[in-house]
Amino acid sequence: MLSIVIPVLNEEESLRELHRQIIDVCQSNAINVEVIFIDDGSTDSSWSIISDLAEKDQRIFGIRFRRNFGKAAALTAGMNAVRGKYIMMMDADLQDDPAEIPSFLAKIDEGYDVVNGWKERRLDPWHKVYPSKVFNWMVGALNGLKLHDHNCGIKMFRVEVPREVRLYGEMHRFIAVLAHARGFKVAEVPVHHRPRQFGYSKYGVRRFLRGFLDLLTVKFLTGFGQRPQHMLGGIGLFFFGLGVLGLTYLGVLWIFMNMIHVFEPAPIGGRPLLLYSVASLLLGAQGLSLGMLAELIVANTGRERDTYSVSERTPFVDQDRPTVDV
Repeated sequence: MLSIVIPVLNEEESLRELHRQIIDVCQSNAINVEVIFIDDGSTDSSWSIISDLAEKDQRIFGIRFRRNFGKAAALTAGMNAVRGKYIMMMDADLQDDPAEIPSFLAKIDEGYDVVNGWKERRLDPWHKVYPSKVFNWMVGALNGLKLHDHNCGIKMFRVEVPREVRLYGEMHRFIAVLAHARGFKVAEVPVHHRPRQFGYSKYGVRRFLRGFLDLLTVKFLTGFGQRPQHMLGGIGLFFFGLGVLGLTYLGVLWIFMNMIHVFEPAPIGGRPLLLYSVASLLLGAQGLSLGMLAELIVANTGRERDTYSVSERTPFVDQDRPTVDV
């Protein structure tokens, strides 16, 4: 079964048409499907339409939030309710074309775990297109997964992926990156991007600032999530070392001026290097301390999530084989 998870926020005009297109495509291609609509605090009649669709079609299921919790929360709630072997994310504004479903399934059947959409010809204004290109380049440069369109709202993945990749905040846009860091195979397929017919875009300029901050978080989680001291401690050691070098230099200079009398005596308390060295020493000590605290947190809570990802297991043929405690 294919489970399609669709977050909804004030999309009353597009829901019935989206439902019709999804069902037509799946029936034409003999795809067993369920569609889960998550009403993320809509203030229009979106929930009434979802309820009506669910009443008339047993393949439709609806979840309604008490208020707007964000797209990542809606996707998480939908993924927790799926019954399918594959999960597809899709926006409710009809810009994602359900006709792409067979091509995503074909790519999954090639052995990939995550298939990311690529809006090859994007029908958005320039002030959204060009910042998005820069953002996608930065994601690839920092995390090693080079895709044309990390922000594309249409994605498909095996059900094992969300079991290992936790979504919160606005991390839904980085599903491919987070899955790649866990060892899942990622691919992308070009998709048909359609112009918006109803409503308005829910994303503004602030989205790009939040996206950059989330990108830094993803880089930290994927690169140092289980070893935070390697980054925080490394930064701390760098500044601590600079502080020690500066103070050592000033200390040796003071000895040469006031004890050995190689140079003319002069106070060192007014030198800017003293202030910079002390500040660097304190900053380095803070970095090392934060690294230690982060390591303590990981050591005591890290058991809640495996630090590895298992692709498959061989069957236990000999059930009487003794176990070994590790």
